[in-house]
Amino acid sequence: MLKKASLAGLGLSLVTGLLSLTAASAHAEKRTLVLSAYPIAQPLFAKYVYTPFKEKCGCEIVVETGNNADRIAKLDARRDNPVVDLVLLSDFGMLEAARKGLIQPLDYGRLKNYGQIYNFARNPIGGNFAVGYTIYSVGLVYRTDKIKSLASWKDLWRADMKGHLSLPDVSTTQGPLALQMADIAWNGKGDDFATGMQKILDIRNNVVTFSKNSAQLSSLFAQDEIWAAPVARFTWAQLAKTGLPLKWSIPTEGQAAGMNVMGIVNKSRNADLAYQLIDFWLSKEVQTALAMDLVDSPVNTQVVLPKDKAEFNTYGADHIASLKFVKPETLLKHRSSWMEQWNKGISK
Repeated sequence: MLKKASLAGLGLSLVTGLLSLTAASAHAEKRTLVLSAYPIAQPLFAKYVYTPFKEKCGCEIVVETGNNADRIAKLDARRDNPVVDLVLLSDFGMLEAARKGLIQPLDYGRLKNYGQIYNFARNPIGGNFAVGYTIYSVGLVYRTDKIKSLASWKDLWRADMKGHLSLPDVSTTQGPLALQMADIAWNGKGDDFATGMQKILDIRNNVVTFSKNSAQLSSLFAQDEIWAAPVARFTWAQLAKTGLPLKWSIPTEGQAAGMNVMGIVNKSRNADLAYQLIDFWLSKEVQTALAMDLVDSPVNTQVVLPKDKAEFNTYGADHIASLKFVKPETLLKHRSSWMEQWNKGISK
C-alpha cells in the first residue's frame, strides 16, 4: 500500500511538474510587438486597438511615444539592432525614415483590408513603404457673431481680420499645409510655395499668434483673443465645447489635409505580427470605433458614421473631395528653406 501511495504521489508530482513547465514555456514564448507612436490618445488606442489585438494574437504590445523627429532619431540610433517593430508617423516623417533606410517595403498582398481604404492612403509615400491609417482636414473656423463668413482662404487677408487672426507656425505639422493653401489661393505656381510665403509674411502684423499646437488655439478662441483661424478637424470637437458661436467653413479652394501612416521597421523581428496589427487597424470595425470616439478619422471607405459623429471627423464625400495634400517629397525638399524664410520674415 505504501509503495502504491508513493507511486501515486510521484505520478501526481510529475503531472504537476509537466503542467508547470508547459505554463512556463507558454509564458516564455509569448511574443512582444513594439510600437512607436504619437503620445496623444494612447488610453483610447489601448481600448480600441491594443487590448483586442492582444487577445487576438496572444502577444504583448509595448508602445514608445514621442514626436516625429525624436522617434526617427531613435530608429536611426538603433538601426543595426532595432527595438521597434511598427512605427506610426506623418507621411513626410515616414518618407524621411524610409530614405534613411529605416523602413522595409510592405507586401500589400498580406493586408486583406487594403482594398477597402481610400486610394490616397495606398502607398502614400511611394516605394511601398507605408499605408495611411488616418487623415485630417484643416478648414477655416470663425466667430459668426464677430465677422462675416469666410468663403475663401483669401478672406484671411481682409481688413477686419487684423488683430483677430491666428495662423499655424510653419515649424508645426499644420504650418506647411496652411502655407500651401495660401499659395493656391494667391495663384502661386511653384512647389516652393513662394507666393504663399510672401502673402503670409505681408500680414504678419495682423496675426495675434502663430500657434504651435491645438491646445493653444483652443485657448485663444475661448479667451476671445482671436475670431478666425485655420483649424485641424481633430480639434473641432474641443472648440465646439466652448459654447462660442463658431462655424467650420470649407473654402472654395479646398481644405488642407494631412495623413498619418504606418510602416514596418527594417530588420524587425516581429514583422509578421506587425502586418497583422496593421490589417487589424485598417479594419472597418476598428476604424469605426476610433471614429465614433473622435480619436482618428477613418481611411476605410466602408465606415458609416451618424451625423453627430461625422461632424467632427474628416468624413463624407464632399469633405474628402475638398482635401489638398502637400506631397511629402515637397515638404522634405523645402522645409529648411521655409523655416529660414519664416524666421527672417516674421522677426522683421
